[in-house]
Amino acid sequence: MAETTEAGLPKGFRGAEQGWPELHRIPHPPRRLPLLGDVLGVDRHRPLQDSMRFGRALGPIFRRRAFGNEFVFLWGSHLVADLSDESRFAKHVGLGVANLRPVAGDGLFTAYNQEPNWQLAHDVLAPGFSREAMGAYHGMMLSVAARLTGHWDRELTAGRAVDVPGDMTKLTLETIARTGFGHDFGSFERALPHPFVTAMVGTLTYAQRLNSVPVPLAPVLLRGAARRNAADIAHLNRTVDDLVAARRRSGSGEGDLLDRMLETAHPETGERLSAENVRKQVITFLVAGHETTSGALSFALYYLARHPEVAARARAEVDRVWGDTPEPGYDQVAKLRYVRRVLDESLRLWPTAPAYAREARQDTVLAGEHPMRRGAWALVLLPLLHRDPEVWGEDAERFDPDRFDAGAVRARPPHTFKPFGTGARACIGRQFALHEATLVLGLLLRRYGLRADPGYRLRVTERLTVMPEGLRLHLERRPAPAPAAAAPVTVPADGPGSAGRCPVHGAGD
Repeated sequence: MAETTEAGLPKGFRGAEQGWPELHRIPHPPRRLPLLGDVLGVDRHRPLQDSMRFGRALGPIFRRRAFGNEFVFLWGSHLVADLSDESRFAKHVGLGVANLRPVAGDGLFTAYNQEPNWQLAHDVLAPGFSREAMGAYHGMMLSVAARLTGHWDRELTAGRAVDVPGDMTKLTLETIARTGFGHDFGSFERALPHPFVTAMVGTLTYAQRLNSVPVPLAPVLLRGAARRNAADIAHLNRTVDDLVAARRRSGSGEGDLLDRMLETAHPETGERLSAENVRKQVITFLVAGHETTSGALSFALYYLARHPEVAARARAEVDRVWGDTPEPGYDQVAKLRYVRRVLDESLRLWPTAPAYAREARQDTVLAGEHPMRRGAWALVLLPLLHRDPEVWGEDAERFDPDRFDAGAVRARPPHTFKPFGTGARACIGRQFALHEATLVLGLLLRRYGLRADPGYRLRVTERLTVMPEGLRLHLERRPAPAPAAAAPVTVPADGPGSAGRCPVHGAGD
């Protein structure tokens, strides 16, 4: 008898044959080979971009077979909207995400729905992303950004182009380490990536490679890679164990995420996170909390350099909103409406967590078309959902931040823009990432002109997340902003204090 989860479903991989009674109706690539499946012409290093190519050819729902396992992919907006129904569907931990469980265990991102530590950790940590907590992180974000601009100033003086993905990775790692755990990796003082980053990239890459070989042959074909992965996991565990031990010795971290993990009990049950789960949550935040944001910033900087008219408009907004203030305040970041649109449009074209899986809570019919048994699952391809011409128009490949003008956002159907996932298991750190990225883009636009190498062509590297490969930018130092002229003060007829009370909205929300 098959081993089952608490929810009564089989553990491990569940192929589409088990869950889709009318699988034959879903198209698949031509030239399918016996035993091997749809492997002709694929690039095992870029499975996402392979799936995007198949999706464009086969339509809004399709299937692929590899080494005996069948997978269903979808990207049509009407299908994704129905799959977002929380009463009928839930997160599915599968493919590369399940391959990360040896390192992240039942952390927030990799926990199965029935594992109790997910809800416990979510409830304990959610206040760490409140507006009050975010305001406290803002100063630390500015401090780390100053280290980035110091590094870029030195590169500019030396006449060198800057390594955008590498430097954004340093920035976002230091930001989550400082704000969440009171730790400094010293990334900007190192000539090479911090060993934590090297180990993290190794585990993400290995998790992806596991999907490219037949399961029975993995121990043979990936023997050397498995040994390196075990060493990478051991390094991640040692790093986090040392970080937690240092906190226990020193005491309070002024209410940061690690304090909450170690000291906070669930408000209703009184439960606390175990020492093992604290380790898994810290690793989850350090990896997920910087890898996706660094990619988002890198793609945004790529598009700003490629579209000088967009950069000029965004820069003018920064100059107008921030003026000559040396360090923008927390509330001033949300006022960069156009900069936020640039970020959202970059995440539309290249969502750095580019897919998520959903499974049926019960027997159902997806969008009235495709029967699904309980436990059946599908993978949502976000780059194609975000390019669905029925939603985004025939020019969906074109970079245009005005797609996220407030009016355009209101006019679009829901569930068509999902860079942070969906439902109860959506990214808990969404507002943290958006604030950090908008702040950093504003600071860089105010300080530098950005120029791309004319010969550079975007090449996207994949390691579960996506990143522009080999992107380097040339910088030009801008003069400091001139002091803003004092505006005349007009007292309205109904008395002082009644004007200027417009609420601030994030255009992409």
